[in-house]
Amino acid sequence: MRFLGQPQASYAGDTGAPDPRVRAALASAYDDARAYQRAIVELCVGRFLLPIVATGDEGGDGPDPDRHAEMAAVLVQSDAGATAVPVFSGLDALTAWQPQARPVPCTLDDVAATAAETGSVAVVIDIAGPASLVLEGDVLAQLAQGRRLVELDDGGFGWVHARGKTNAG
Repeated sequence: MRFLGQPQASYAGDTGAPDPRVRAALASAYDDARAYQRAIVELCVGRFLLPIVATGDEGGDGPDPDRHAEMAAVLVQSDAGATAVPVFSGLDALTAWQPQARPVPCTLDDVAATAAETGSVAVVIDIAGPASLVLEGDVLAQLAQGRRLVELDDGGFGWVHARGKTNAG
């Protein structure tokens, strides 16, 4: 999966502190339909922390050089059985939810691609607060393809492709 491996050099020195603009976007995302889209615009340029945990053969009576644990993304499951990828805007929100998880810095499109790879139907940002946001459906599919939502000069919104073209929406 895309998120496993070494963090990008652009995150060197990242302390895990939340970006105030991302937190403000999350707090106002459900005010109205345009606020939700404007929040996604802001989130598309933010840094997020994907929680990973050790999995594999961790049992036994102490260190064993023949046992190996692997790191895996954490998924959450709804009562209906659907899975979602949790991601966090800051280390404070991640540790409030699951203190033993390790943070991997990533972009929202990386997280969306992880959701697609794991068969998850949603991405949940800051599941334990301070303000949560759910991404699903077409928004999640667009992000998983490496697209980012932008606000257009006419007040509408469009998806920017890697080549810089837009699809008005």
